[in-house]
Amino acid sequence: MDLKEHIRHVPDFPKPGILFYDISTLLAHAGAWHEALNRLTDILGAYRPDVLVGIESRGFLVAAPLADRLGTGFIMVRKRGKLPGETIRHAYDLEYGQDVIEIQAEAIRPGQRVIVLDDLLATGGTMAAAVTLLEKVGADVVAIGCLIELTFLNGRKRFKTPVHSLLSYDS
Repeated sequence: MDLKEHIRHVPDFPKPGILFYDISTLLAHAGAWHEALNRLTDILGAYRPDVLVGIESRGFLVAAPLADRLGTGFIMVRKRGKLPGETIRHAYDLEYGQDVIEIQAEAIRPGQRVIVLDDLLATGGTMAAAVTLLEKVGADVVAIGCLIELTFLNGRKRFKTPVHSLLSYDS
C-alpha cells in the first residue's frame, strides 16, 4: 500500500508559502492507518523500548497505539502548563523566539529505553528539545520515529540516535 496516497497536501497552511502534510486523511482510512502502525511496529519493535514518548499533540496519535502494540507504556511531552503535578521543563529556541516543553517528573526512570515519536520531522527543533529533555531525566533514547520526514530540511542531521520515518518528501 502506498501510504503517500493517504496524506493530504494543504498549500499555504498555517501561513502563506507553507505546504502542510496532513495526516488526518491517513488516520481516517482504517486500512492505511493499520498498515502505518504495522510498519512502525516492525521497525521500532527491534529496539525493545520500555516506553514510547509522544510529542504534543499529533505525536500522541502515533505513540499511544504503537505503545499498545509493543506492550510498552506511553508518556507525553507537552507544552508548558499542560501537565499536572511536578514537571521538568526544557526551553529551546525557535526560528523566532523560544518555547518550553515539559514531562512529568516521575514519568521516566533513569536508564529506561525510550523511543520518541511525532507525526512529522521537519527541522528537528522540537524533536531535539524532547530528546534533550528525556536525556536530562535519565532516559536512554534508543530511536526516533515519525510518519513523515521532510528530508530537504535536514532535521535528522541533528541526531546521533537512529531516525526512522515511513514517508519522506524531498521538496
